[in-house]
Amino acid sequence: MIKNLLIVIGFLILVIAVYYPSRHARRYDYISVEDIPNELNLHWPQFIDYHLKNCSLQNILVNSKEIDISSITKEKYFQKPLTGGEFKSDSCTPLEKSAIIVPYRDRPYHLKHFVNFMHWYLQQQNLHYRIIVVNQNDSLPFNRAKMLNYGAKFAIRLNYHCLILHDVDLIPINTGNIYACSKKPRHMSSSLDTFRYNLPYLTLFGGAVSITSEQFIKVNGMSNMFYGWGGEDDDFYRRLTLNSMELCRFSPELSKYTMLIHKKEQASENRFNTLEKTEGNYKEDGLNTISNDFVIKLEELYTLLIVP
Repeated sequence: MIKNLLIVIGFLILVIAVYYPSRHARRYDYISVEDIPNELNLHWPQFIDYHLKNCSLQNILVNSKEIDISSITKEKYFQKPLTGGEFKSDSCTPLEKSAIIVPYRDRPYHLKHFVNFMHWYLQQQNLHYRIIVVNQNDSLPFNRAKMLNYGAKFAIRLNYHCLILHDVDLIPINTGNIYACSKKPRHMSSSLDTFRYNLPYLTLFGGAVSITSEQFIKVNGMSNMFYGWGGEDDDFYRRLTLNSMELCRFSPELSKYTMLIHKKEQASENRFNTLEKTEGNYKEDGLNTISNDFVIKLEELYTLLIVP
């Protein structure tokens, strides 16, 4: 009897330790809705059509609304983009050119729903954007950061000013979460349903983030050394701090995401050892050390990079 009671008590303590809200970094600095327009780092278009007015992001912020999560996987209707998943509004002049870069391997269900939802979502923001899916085509453990480096290298070559580094299983659920860059690198997915819309720790910089091409080049992108789950986001944050960059976040009400159900990956055993080498290695490990050895395929709704 006593043994069973101790087991129950131990289980309750474990549940409280894991799920009690104060365990998470609930309070963090963020940019309020009214201050966001002044904090955006928009890129004036290279070619201006003087017959069109500039697209307004102010209206998107003012009229932002939360999306019903149950509707996420339902088919959405949107204007067909150019082959390769590129879209530019023809009703106004977009003030940002964003590349949505998605590291990928063997997740067809998630990719299908992500692409369908994101075209619908992004077209409401009147951006010039392209969805770039980077597929790791080998038998090694998944290297998320390396795939993001390949996607960023390709996007920078195409003169995309803003890089959105985005997991395929994360879906934004507030229409006011602007998919453009801020003056500081931005952690976009700071309010995630799997964390009960709390922030696990203040230095988290993963899931969905925005960073300008210039900033990404300055920190030499992300490390190519993290095979398996975990560690690359913390390395990325350290690269920011080593280059005197601070991250920012939008108001939690705008930064809400839902995570599509998926099997959790096994954590890499070497991630902590690799993290210890960030300061000494980051200038020789990152964007500047990946090859041009990848295949480009223009699919109907996205550009596919196949990395051997």
